[in-house]
Amino acid sequence: MKFYDEGHGYDLFGLDPRVVELALRAGMPIYRRYFRVESSGIEQLPARGSAILAPNHGGTLPIDAAMLWLDVTSRTHRVLRTIGDWFIPRLPFVSTFFSRTGVVAGTHANVRALLERGELLAIFPEGVTGPAKPFTERYHLQEWRVGHAEHAIRHRVPIVPVAIIGAEEAWPVLARLPWRLFGAPYLPIPFTLLPLPIQIKIHYGTPIELRGDADDPHVVDAAATQVRRAVERMLPS
Repeated sequence: MKFYDEGHGYDLFGLDPRVVELALRAGMPIYRRYFRVESSGIEQLPARGSAILAPNHGGTLPIDAAMLWLDVTSRTHRVLRTIGDWFIPRLPFVSTFFSRTGVVAGTHANVRALLERGELLAIFPEGVTGPAKPFTERYHLQEWRVGHAEHAIRHRVPIVPVAIIGAEEAWPVLARLPWRLFGAPYLPIPFTLLPLPIQIKIHYGTPIELRGDADDPHVVDAAATQVRRAVERMLPS
């Protein structure tokens, strides 16, 4: 695992290899025995250098992101840097743990710095609209943000489309309360107290090389649509 120590045992964004190892030891039994994760196409991820993973997103809380992190980090020995929404650093208790395991707030400057350092990133283009969708809309991609495509074009890095199947059935949303706690757009109420032990499958697609003018919104929109369609082709219809 490549680690950029800033002199305090953490990197610039708070990553701590010791916490990464603890998270792997604690999380792998859940990954293997509870969700029985199966993944295919891991060889599509580069052994070195930057790439952006663009997965679908769903479920009350981000168990899909957690299983993706465990899958990539355990199998490639590269720490997946998950790009979280801007309110993530404001969450009490969990925000420090997230940063120690590699989660980074999704600003343009942060993404640029990570890509320039050769990191492997996961950007969820649906953002909070993915987990917010009702169960009847599972695997129907919601608002598809374009930032992942803009960064891929600007920094000349491949995008790997990813399909995560099972998380939306494991922990569907029952209701959303309009309480903006700590900056989050809503308070999710899960259908069950704990996620159901439904098997999760992760599929990594063929990397997409995007080219064009990163400052042209039409080019960026078309590139993001190309990635969206690649993800949709791997999801249940």
